[in-house]
Amino acid sequence: MYDARERKHLAQADRHIAEAKEHIVRQKKRITKLERGRREAHLAVSMLDALEHSLCAFEQHREVILMRLRNG
Repeated sequence: MYDARERKHLAQADRHIAEAKEHIVRQKKRITKLERGRREAHLAVSMLDALEHSLCAFEQHREVILMRLRNG
């Protein structure tokens, strides 16, 4: 049962990572568009930074889950 729960958490972590990566790609495109239009992008860059930090946290959480699965 513990293993099944951890595998469920792993699948959820994988989804969060994939979604975060998609958000980061979209945010980078927004920044490029703003900069091409010579508009201020500091808020968009700040949001990108937050998204990248979230991705890092999701990836670290995934590693914790994998360690639990390995150690049983």
